[in-house]
Amino acid sequence: MQRLSEQILAHAAALPEGAPLAAKSLLYLGNRAGVDQALSRLAERGQLIRAGRGVYLRPVVSRFGTRSPSVEQAVEALASQRGEVIVSNGAAAANALGLTTQVPVRSIYLTSGRTRTMTLGKQRVELRHAPRWQLALADRPAGQAVRALAWLGPEQAETALETLKRKLPPTAFGELVAAAPQFPTWLAQSVGKAAHG
Repeated sequence: MQRLSEQILAHAAALPEGAPLAAKSLLYLGNRAGVDQALSRLAERGQLIRAGRGVYLRPVVSRFGTRSPSVEQAVEALASQRGEVIVSNGAAAANALGLTTQVPVRSIYLTSGRTRTMTLGKQRVELRHAPRWQLALADRPAGQAVRALAWLGPEQAETALETLKRKLPPTAFGELVAAAPQFPTWLAQSVGKAAHG
């Protein structure tokens, strides 16, 4: 069993910082039960961080001690590993675009996958399943605009779109307009008005 733990740690050490380690990717080292047990023991000893069901991360060791990888790194790596779209939520997008001064307190991301929670050290990260239109244009500025507008809602969309038309580069605003047919009616109408108004 010790040898399996050492092999898992060696595999984890070869991964980039924040890259998730899944039991399924380690089945070449042994059977599923053995791999699961070794991962669990490594997490108990603090050599790995259990981020969620079947997902582990290697802690980052620096001269200041050991810490969890950044939330952004872990979320990005999880997205590429699972083949999901994972993006910041509407409140974070609205804040980043200067549409609100509210700063999100909790780490919430929208995902094309199932809703679940990840734990990174003492920090909980919520991954919430979102409709496909909110994940459109992913991490591009136009995608941030879509999520911000969805979060702001129909009452504030038109005012926000006037601001976005001034702030976003013309190409990004053009992407937003081009994606309008996949949005709910209220948002598609607001985007159309902003584009032609």
